[in-house]
Amino acid sequence: MEDNYNAKLASSELALLWGQYQNDTLGICTISYLLNIVEDPKIKSILEYALELAEGHVRVIKEIFHAEQHPIPMGFTEQDVNVNAPRLFSDTFMLNYMAGMGAIGLNSYSVSLPNSIRNDIRDFYTSCLYSSAELVNRSANLMLEKGVMVRPPYIPYPDQVEFVQKQHFLAGWIGEERQLTTIEITNLFFNLQRNVLGNSLLTGFSQVASEKSARQYFVKGAEISKHHSAVFAEIFSADNLVTPMSSDTAATLSTVSPFSDKLRMFHINALNAVGIGYYGASLGSSPRRDLAATYTRLIAEVGEYAEDGANIMISNGWLEKPPSSPDRRNLAKG
Repeated sequence: MEDNYNAKLASSELALLWGQYQNDTLGICTISYLLNIVEDPKIKSILEYALELAEGHVRVIKEIFHAEQHPIPMGFTEQDVNVNAPRLFSDTFMLNYMAGMGAIGLNSYSVSLPNSIRNDIRDFYTSCLYSSAELVNRSANLMLEKGVMVRPPYIPYPDQVEFVQKQHFLAGWIGEERQLTTIEITNLFFNLQRNVLGNSLLTGFSQVASEKSARQYFVKGAEISKHHSAVFAEIFSADNLVTPMSSDTAATLSTVSPFSDKLRMFHINALNAVGIGYYGASLGSSPRRDLAATYTRLIAEVGEYAEDGANIMISNGWLEKPPSSPDRRNLAKG
């Protein structure tokens, strides 16, 4: 019987650990800066917890790679952050940002766990799941305490169980729309909130970018996130639902960069990938045809934007290559 602890890392485990190393080293840089500017002691406590998690993850991954004699990725270092830069984001933004990062972690680790084979890797991702849930709960509790939690719309409870009787349930073109289901409302609401927060992040990044193509990229991203927010808000309005108002998450007027362009570009492209995943899940759970068409169009827009970002990173030598399969054809040429 194979000893799981002596087995080499499978390609899926390599991919997961390599990707997490990139994200956690980025997180260490980002949170280190936020800790230097945060004013609220309770938000500071959450940032400290998140930094502790990221640093712990990096230590474990380094140990695994060392044991496997696998190169340690470059990721992001102290050279990618200026912790002494002026405040670029508000405390409220930081709290919302940490809640969002915790949610992304939960989604990511829920995929990493079943896609890992070795016992030690699955144990690692099990602990990551628990700690991400704790980060989400701490952030949510503090948002409720401070009155900055933006809640999804309330609807009346149904009087009885109902079943769909007509194909009209799937319709959605102009004049044919049925009322939104709670599942569709949930998707629209959280996609809207993520775009509002993303707009604040991109606006801040655009103000401090030093490389012209990166600055233009962030400006374009802010416009896209604003447009997507408007799309979701319009669907809410057509259904006579109150469009949820966001908390104060706008960037400050600072033009001094706390992060390298390399870090900012990677951060946004990572969020692009996450956003496409959220839109894909929303598409799969939205039976109304107009919603499906909308999500398909928005996914294409984000995909095109992400490709532009990847090209900028490649042109500037910022895109670290993941572990890849060997080029057997090239090897065969001798």
